[in-house]
Amino acid sequence: MSERTIFFLSDQTGVTAETLGHSLLTQFDSQKFRQVTLPFIDSEDKAREAVAKINKAAEKSAARPVVFSTLVQDEIRAIVRQVNGLHLDIFDVFLEPLESELRQKSSHTAGRAHGMSDIESYMKRIEATNFALANDDGGVTRNYEMADVILIGVSRSGKTPTCLYLALQYGVYAANYPLTDEEFDSGTLPEILVKQRRKLFGLTIAPARLRQVRRERRPLGNYASAQQVNYELRQAEKIFEKYGIPHVDTTEFSIEEIASRILDSTGVERRVRP
Repeated sequence: MSERTIFFLSDQTGVTAETLGHSLLTQFDSQKFRQVTLPFIDSEDKAREAVAKINKAAEKSAARPVVFSTLVQDEIRAIVRQVNGLHLDIFDVFLEPLESELRQKSSHTAGRAHGMSDIESYMKRIEATNFALANDDGGVTRNYEMADVILIGVSRSGKTPTCLYLALQYGVYAANYPLTDEEFDSGTLPEILVKQRRKLFGLTIAPARLRQVRRERRPLGNYASAQQVNYELRQAEKIFEKYGIPHVDTTEFSIEEIASRILDSTGVERRVRP
């Protein structure tokens, strides 16, 4: 039996969609599922991005995806209904019959339904997310003892979004540290990272892709030049090898796949199970 991809879509953290979806999926013991949460879809552009991601998954699989959605805004819901998959709109299923029965339109206010069914899980995700934000881009290093994993790599290799995904999806305490000219020139890591070496995991990326990402952020100057990009990536690889740091090339992987590879490689325990 082929694996089915399950998407949980939400304009908030996704906890409500996950909770209901998981409850239903447990009734199908023999089926294998790959579960992906897409939180904070609070604009039409983000909705279109989500639809594109789901449709891409549909193209790669013989079995179309299943989508659980707790989106509230009608304009966003209308976009998501266009997905190539089984779309289960929780508000269509429950809210519209309630409106009919109560003879009253709902407020369609985003956020009111989220997180209350499993408050402990919800709070773990929030705490992990706050940790990721507070320990982003090496700005704060004194909390590294609390981290479950510390991602290192060149600028724009995917560290921040991966940390946030690990926090939101699994409640993992993830920090990240960007390698800079100081590390590239010396070929060494700062002592604060050496002390936490067992928690380190490296992200790298193809030079062409990194140049593309950097040009979108800062088109002028040396930041996105071929020479600078190639130099940084070479030096980062040397650092990974010197310290025995496991790493993954993020070029061809989705953020879900990157996170999965990190957890599988490091053995970091998930504080929250999707």
